[in-house]
Amino acid sequence: MYLQHFGLAQYPFSLTPNTRYFLKLPSHQQAFDALVAVLSEEGNFSKIIGEVGTGKTMLCRKVLNALGLYPDKYLTAYIPHPILSEEATMLAIAEELRLEVPAQASYRDLLKLITECILRNAEQNRQVVLFIDEAQAMPEESLKAIHLLTQALPANAHPMQVILFGQPELDEVLERPMLKQLNSAVSYSYVLPALDNEGVEAYVQHRLSKAGYSGNHMFTAGALDNLLKNSRGIPRLINILCHKSLMVAFGKGERTIDEKHMQAAIDDTEPAQRTPSWTERLFGA
Repeated sequence: MYLQHFGLAQYPFSLTPNTRYFLKLPSHQQAFDALVAVLSEEGNFSKIIGEVGTGKTMLCRKVLNALGLYPDKYLTAYIPHPILSEEATMLAIAEELRLEVPAQASYRDLLKLITECILRNAEQNRQVVLFIDEAQAMPEESLKAIHLLTQALPANAHPMQVILFGQPELDEVLERPMLKQLNSAVSYSYVLPALDNEGVEAYVQHRLSKAGYSGNHMFTAGALDNLLKNSRGIPRLINILCHKSLMVAFGKGERTIDEKHMQAAIDDTEPAQRTPSWTERLFGA
């Protein structure tokens, strides 16, 4: 659409998570480093909390890719859509671990298969790491089943780690009586904050650069100020507003994005006019 007009090789503000565009912002890099480090420590559960669009899935995939470089040390499983029953959750884990599941396997059969796989890999000094995205949507019974799975393993070893990525509601879910033990087993917790002024500018420039742009600053200071104010520093909303502002400028035959282009994008984007987010209220952004 506007690639040639702006000298781009690809669309810089796509909503599809792509680790090529991962920006080492202090907050996201801290979470990444901590998640990798915590794998060698005691405890079975970690959690990353963030508003919709703050980069949880991008971070999740970045850690997954990093562990994938060491197949002799880690065996990973990823559940992106966790609205599953206990049995369906165990089946999803078994499939992710590439286990041969007999037809009509019972919940008990699945539990046994997975446990044996985890222990077998532990004997080879390889750790199983389970990633659950949008964990706030997983039923209590299924989360409880995963916790019980970790409890079935030897107490003096930590051959399995579970990393939960979720929206703020995940904290409320974990505080429910049924999940009290799981909540107490969380050894690392981190809240992804929204981007500040410097973060927004770095984010926009980084994505433009990765998309092949090599010119001068495409977005004016006024446009970036408007972007920060109305996106509230949420990467997904930044992507939506930047993409729309590029379309507006392209339609006018202009190559610099200023306040009027950004305002047109904001006026066309309902979420940009909503009340302050949970992250904004928490961090005072």
